[in-house]
Amino acid sequence: MTRLLTFPDSQHQVLSIRAKALVFDDPASRALLAQAERVAASDATVLIIGETGTGKELIARHIHNSSGRRGPFLAVNCGAFTEQLVEAELFGHEAGAYTGATSARAGWFEAAADGTLFLDEVGDLPPSVQVKLLRVLQERQVVRIGSRKPIDVRVRLVAATNVRLEQAVAAGHFRADLYYRLSVATLQLAPLAQRPGDILALAEHFIEVYSRRLGLTQVRLSADARDALLGYAWPGNIRELENVIHYALIICRDGSIAREDLQLHAVARPGPAVVAPPAEAVAEEVLERVFDRLFDEAPQALHARVESALVRAAYRHCHHNQVHTAALLGITRNVLRTHLKRLGLLAPARNAAPQLAHEAMPARLHAAA
Repeated sequence: MTRLLTFPDSQHQVLSIRAKALVFDDPASRALLAQAERVAASDATVLIIGETGTGKELIARHIHNSSGRRGPFLAVNCGAFTEQLVEAELFGHEAGAYTGATSARAGWFEAAADGTLFLDEVGDLPPSVQVKLLRVLQERQVVRIGSRKPIDVRVRLVAATNVRLEQAVAAGHFRADLYYRLSVATLQLAPLAQRPGDILALAEHFIEVYSRRLGLTQVRLSADARDALLGYAWPGNIRELENVIHYALIICRDGSIAREDLQLHAVARPGPAVVAPPAEAVAEEVLERVFDRLFDEAPQALHARVESALVRAAYRHCHHNQVHTAALLGITRNVLRTHLKRLGLLAPARNAAPQLAHEAMPARLHAAA
């Protein structure tokens, strides 16, 4: 029997890049589900690693639901807040802690009491907040901004990232001690293309969901459509599959989805690799030749010049998209923003009004709970 995970209110959610459903037909998925359910019974901090759109939050919710915890499940995207606001959002603040803080407010750790706090994109946390998060994990206490009184918190922490934190640690962008604290139990969520046994089951699920919304009955996948779905690379993972099925249902005829009804934009999964030098090796050889020339010229501040050129080129290559640039460079978005500001490619952040973000917090807490 197929195991299916969905959000409780997925039919009312707006479009997003996150996955709205997970199935566990593929052997790799079944192994992951069994591992997650074993971890759920403990209090261990969990780190979920996977690409965007693979279903990290759904796994985190399943861990919470399987844990027997009485408190709420709250999800926070660490990359959604400015560096100035993220500390107040996580740990709370007292009245008068900063301009506009007219009243005291609890942070997400306090709000998730006796439950689970899911920190998505934890790699985006600035260094100053990484230090405080480490202290919370060690002492199980938070200190609000503007206060000296610690508050006990009974929260199960589940973190997620789509970047390789060990590389961020090696580059000095993420604290090694925090990484080891977060990765007590690590779950690796494979890309959809590496879970072929789940593809058709997910497609059938989305056909059922969107057929109801569109008033369709008994829509089926043709044989060639099934082959196309199985042969596709799925760079956008489950979220892309959902969009593909939704559009196919809109344009299909006679209750059958044909291959031409599927808008598959990327190349199919490659077959056996041909014997050729790895792209990384070729790139490194070219870079080494360039560096040799630079070393001969012995310019001043070589490291800074190379770093600036790399950031500028990557930012331009990604059409000035910060998220894509950070992923391409293997750094967090906060680190990237620091580089962009230094290079004059990003205007300094305006003095945000923290109280505006906090005024919306009760509603978000209610929705997340």
